[in-house]
Parts: sequence; C-alpha cells; structure tokens
Amino acid sequence: MTSSFAQRCGIHDAERERRVLQAVQRIDASGIELLRVSWCDLHGFLRGKSLVASAAGRALREGVGMVSTLMLKDSSDRTAFGVFEPGGTASLPGFGQANNLVLMPDPDSLRELPWAAGTAWLRAQPWFQHGCPVELDTRSVLQRALARLKAAGFTMMCGLEVEFHIYSIRDAGAQLDPGQAAWPGEPPSSLSMIHPGYSLLNEVWIDMADEPLRIVQRTAQALGLPLLSLELEFGPSQVEAVFDATDALTAADNMVLFRNATKMALQRAGYHSSFVCRPPFPNVMSSGWHLHQSLLESGSGRPAFMRDAPAAGSTPMDAAHALSDTGQHYLAGLLAHAGGMAAFCTPTINGYGRFKPHALAPQSAVWGRDNRGAMLRVVGDCGDDATRIENRIGEPAANPYLYMASQVHAGLDGLERQLRPPSATQAPYAPDATAEPGATGIPATLEAALRCLDADRALRAGFGDAFVDYFLRIKQSEVARHAAAADPEEFQRREYFSRL
Repeated sequence: MTSSFAQRCGIHDAERERRVLQAVQRIDASGIELLRVSWCDLHGFLRGKSLVASAAGRALREGVGMVSTLMLKDSSDRTAFGVFEPGGTASLPGFGQANNLVLMPDPDSLRELPWAAGTAWLRAQPWFQHGCPVELDTRSVLQRALARLKAAGFTMMCGLEVEFHIYSIRDAGAQLDPGQAAWPGEPPSSLSMIHPGYSLLNEVWIDMADEPLRIVQRTAQALGLPLLSLELEFGPSQVEAVFDATDALTAADNMVLFRNATKMALQRAGYHSSFVCRPPFPNVMSSGWHLHQSLLESGSGRPAFMRDAPAAGSTPMDAAHALSDTGQHYLAGLLAHAGGMAAFCTPTINGYGRFKPHALAPQSAVWGRDNRGAMLRVVGDCGDDATRIENRIGEPAANPYLYMASQVHAGLDGLERQLRPPSATQAPYAPDATAEPGATGIPATLEAALRCLDADRALRAGFGDAFVDYFLRIKQSEVARHAAAADPEEFQRREYFSRL
C-alpha cells in the first residue's frame, strides 16, 4: 500500500489517523462546504487556499501545494529573491524557480468560522516535497526555541495585551476601484471613527463602540480564544483586547488567529480594523502589543520567576527584591539583546514612530517595578505565583512566533551567562536614561534594528544564521523601497494601513 505524504514526513501514525477521521466526520456532520487551509507568513498574517469539503481527508493526509515564493515576499508582496536568476536562491536550499512546497494541516486546529457560514479553517505548516520540514517557517522557529527552553528545564507562559484601531467604512473608494488598482493598493477611501478618543475607558465611548466590540467579542469566543476583556484605549478609534495566559505556542497561535479573524469579521460588517502601529491620521495614538511572559519549572510546574522573600540587603529597586535568580538572569538577557530583538518585536518602519517620551512606550532598554514607561515592566511581589515580565517594545503587527522566539533566545542567553540587571528605573524618559548602568537605547528605526540583529551573536546562534540572513534580506527590501519612495506617507498608507 502506498504511504501518504504525511507518513513519509514521519508525522502520521494510527493516532493522527484517528484525529484525521474525527476532523473529517466533524466537517461532514456540520454541513461545511469550504475548508480554508492557512499558513502564517513571515509578516504574521495568514495565507492559504479554500478547498471543497470533500477534499478535507486528502488534504490532511497528502497536504496542499503552495508556491514557495510566498515565503520570500516582503511586506508589499514583492519577491525579495531572484527565484528565476542563476544563483538567486543559492542561500535557500529547496527554493527556486517558484517551485512547490506542501502545506500540512493540523487536524486538531479545526475551527468553524463564525462570520462565514459553511466555512471551516485549518492551520498548516510548510514541508518540502521530499518530506522535510521547512525550517524557515516562523512557527517552526518558535517550536525550536521552545525545545531549547525545555532542554534548559522550563516552559514559557504568555499573556497578550493587544491594541489596535477600528474604523467604520463609509466608502471603499479607491480600494475597490479597478481603475485605481496599484501594488500595493489603497485602504478604503472614506472612514469614520468608532469613538472620539482622549478619554481613557470612558463608558459613554464604550457604548458608542458597542457594535464593533461585540463583533470582536463574539468572534474571539466562538473560536475558543481566551479573551478576558475589551477596552477603549486613549487614542481616537483605538481599542485593546486582553487575553488570559497560555503556553507560548498556543498564545502565538491565538494571536495569529485573533488578528486575522478580527479583520475578516469586522470587514464583513463594514469596518476596517488595523493592527498597524500608527494609522495615517494626524492625531492618532500609537498601538502596542504588550507581551506578558513567565517561565515554569518543567518538573514541578513552579513559577520560575517567583521569589519567596526579598534577597538579603535588597531594596525595591533591585531585581532581587521581587524576582528569583532565574527571573533576574532572564530579565538581564532581555535588556542585553533589546536592540537585536527589536527587529522581531517591531518589524515595520511604521512601528518606530511609537517610541516617544511619555507615550506609555519605551525609549530605552530599562526595566521598572510596575512602570509602564520602561521597556520591561516587572509585575508581582514575593510569594506571587503570577510574577512576570511584561515587554512593552512590541507592535501589534509583529509576527507572534518571532516575537516570542526572540524573548526565549535573549532570556536564555541571560540565564546561560548568569547576567544581572541594573537597578530599576524611576525616570524612563529622562534624557540620560540610556546612561544608566547596563542601559542601551532602543533603535530609532527599523534599519538600525536590523543592524543590531545582524551583529547580535546570541540571537544569531539562537535563530540560526540561515534564518537571520533570510529575515534580514526580506526586511532590507522593505527599508530600501521606503527610502526610495517619492512619498513616504503614501508608502506607509498602502504598505501597512491597507494590509495590516
């Protein structure tokens, strides 16, 4: 009997066949007509194919073909490598000539999409046709990082706080006018806000924004995402979604699904949601993605950052007053690699406009005790099993798998070298904040962050030179096109606000 592609990949056995059959039976019983097989690209957004329901079993066993150039696209969908040129993909074995990869869906990821009747969804990852995984896939990158963390004796937990903007579409205009089609295209021409802003958590504004927030709420809950709250942020038309903590891989999967599902469900109802940091309007407030993270000891499940009592002789300004030795080393690793990991946490040109004084966004690689101006906010006291580190450097358009993997590799370097953090900051926006012992400036541009990443030996070792070089090539294409743009604001409107 001929083996299936999943068997040749070494991922299919009797147990997976049982789960495949369960998924197929569920699809049949639910009256599903279309099945979306989706993969998360380098930029953190979903791409895939829609199959008829009867093709589900074959897709789960044999995979679905995908052109390999989808993994080589920059943020405008331009291929950053010369796939048809001699030697154009010499640094990328298995790529070239726009050859095929194979998406292998996970039967356990099956979801029915609440906004699209008769449609189900499966998460997939790419494999080469000879049965080897594509190591440049960003979900695989996080899986390898978490395996490295597990070998060190820990598992990672993450909670998400995601800010974004929602606008009501009055007129799609140029976005859907075939006479004005461009690459990349325009966002909707005429938008209105869902609340006027500048009144944080104002209950009247919350009521004004009730309709789109209900769509977000119902979509997230129908997909099984651990949504805790929906809040109005300070900026006009800006909102925030807060999620309960889960293991890191689940948190990253949830972020990808939430971001894409929210955009699609709101779009159907006449709204444009954007996870770009700074929409192209004069009085917006920047959106951030604050990542709460902690480690658990693999054997006992004990919170690895929690301290039972303050270290002898410590003060509240010392990390040893609230964090265990593990927590201190991890914190110091995040600080040490802030420049390089910024390229993964804030991967767009647009995102660097957020780092302004007194904007609840960091300017320097410093930490503070419950300090929302610092890059790293330590939350919790001795005996608190929820003690954690909140990284406030991220933007909501970041690829979740790369954001979290950067934390793992930076934190592990701190653990392996037993780095110690400086004292907590009390003035994160002071002009001399970067002069504090151990502090460094956060890169002011994406180009600067890419240079920091290129030079960061620990992040290169963690991610692998092949992945870092691949990532740099694609992001440098974005930087070069922005530098050459006749109108930088138009570039950001089309490249980011229209698509992210």
